[in-house]
Amino acid sequence: MIENMYNIMYLDLKRLHMPIGQELNRVYGDIINRQWYIQGEYNKKFENDFASYCGSTNCIGVGNGFDAIRLILQGLNIGEGDEVIVPANTFIATILAITYVGAKPVLIDADKDTYNIDLTKVEEKITEKTKAIIVVHLYGHVVDVDRLAELKEKYKIKIIEDAAQAHGGELRGRKVGTLGDAAAFSFYPGKNLGALGDAGAIVTADDLLADKIRAIANYGSKKKYVHLYKGCNSRMDELQAGFLSVKLKHLDKWNDERRNIAYRYNTEIRNELLRIPMWDGSKNHVFHIYPILCENREELKIFLKEKGIETNVHYPIPIYRQEAYSEFKIEESQYPVTEMICNQEISIPLYPGLTKKEQDYIIRCLNEFRGG
Repeated sequence: MIENMYNIMYLDLKRLHMPIGQELNRVYGDIINRQWYIQGEYNKKFENDFASYCGSTNCIGVGNGFDAIRLILQGLNIGEGDEVIVPANTFIATILAITYVGAKPVLIDADKDTYNIDLTKVEEKITEKTKAIIVVHLYGHVVDVDRLAELKEKYKIKIIEDAAQAHGGELRGRKVGTLGDAAAFSFYPGKNLGALGDAGAIVTADDLLADKIRAIANYGSKKKYVHLYKGCNSRMDELQAGFLSVKLKHLDKWNDERRNIAYRYNTEIRNELLRIPMWDGSKNHVFHIYPILCENREELKIFLKEKGIETNVHYPIPIYRQEAYSEFKIEESQYPVTEMICNQEISIPLYPGLTKKEQDYIIRCLNEFRGG
């Protein structure tokens, strides 16, 4: 029996921020002195830096990740009467953005190996109303978007990336943000690239789409008091842009550290009661979340808590069983893999700064677990 030796948080952001604290404080002081808080030089710098980092030409800083998806849909004129194919296994923000613009989400079950959208089931759901497919790089595992290229061309539909959990992930040398027509990012504080508050961004190589989205997000205006669209107010503020520019310089290093920890977990966790994530060892995973499947999830959660290891669950109630979407009236049997993931997924600590001794302890505890 392993003695409780640690108190390991699920996520400890101090370990990221302390080493770069002086840089963050310098940015804060400079912005206060400039007294320019919206759409200033820091915002322009981050947009340019992040577009370049992704390998794209346009980045539009917005208020949050939900707005980023919604604004892409609006920019593509997707709305009433349109259908958008989307994974059933995702955070509700993806679905909310679709219904917010008046379109209909068409849910696809998860792949049993990647937990992302099952690409083999996409074509059967395409109709004359289908305008886009949203691929969600869930947990930081990049969807093999190239497998949708033939469908995109055949049916003339758009590919939208929900990249809220996959900053810096790659598919065959191309970074997330360049795999579809447009990509939505969230910079919620806990993300691999997180702000110190809410923030989001849209990345696209389509200059006309970027120009339109930028206007929609600014009250539908390109010129003050001249409004081309029925827009909204969704703009990244200078403080968040400044903080993100500082942190962007460290993102690849932090992602490498996440992958190194994930490699240890994948090779050293040996417990037949636990199913660990499938990963080929490439940069197609940035491990925003390290999801383990366990039939005795609650027992495992209690066991780890008693050992001083904090865990999380993503996401226990699927979209079609949420009261907000009671109109779906979907039988659980239609989405067996999504149901399995929702019932069994438990996330363990994995983040830059997690020490080797802490990793050793987490691995030992997981291997000791025997269930009820």
